[in-house]
Amino acid sequence: MDKENTLYLDLKDGRVVIELLPQAAPKHVARIKELARQGFYDGIVFHRVIDGFMAQTGDPLGNGTGGSGKKLQAEFNDEPHVRGTVSMARAMDPNSADSQFFICFADARFLDHQYTVWGNVISGMEFVDKIKKGDRFANGAVRNPDKIVKMQVAADVKE
Repeated sequence: MDKENTLYLDLKDGRVVIELLPQAAPKHVARIKELARQGFYDGIVFHRVIDGFMAQTGDPLGNGTGGSGKKLQAEFNDEPHVRGTVSMARAMDPNSADSQFFICFADARFLDHQYTVWGNVISGMEFVDKIKKGDRFANGAVRNPDKIVKMQVAADVKE
């Protein structure tokens, strides 16, 4: 395991290990690692969670409108959106991704080549499955949502 390109995403139920894909999305991987190292994601909620689709997080405002303030150029690639894929959320503008990302609960191939895939869950998907789901009729909005306990680059963790 390349610890410099591995993230530990600690959730209430356990640790999710994400393999980063710098060969597919180098700028996104660099930015995610930079934000993780700043502690940006610690305590941020999963504000949009749709059962059978995905769990979205990364907004410091917790409502889907916020970010870190630094937009990223799209790095659409050939990585498929399947169960465990980690990909950037964005607005209509393809170059509007910032800090928000989502983890797919199931295959979502209709998203391929439209969102930047930057990682894959390699262990702990059972903990992702336990993230509190949102209201299907409110675009997945979650009341009292689950949070990221801590997100860190594996290379920085003393074990």
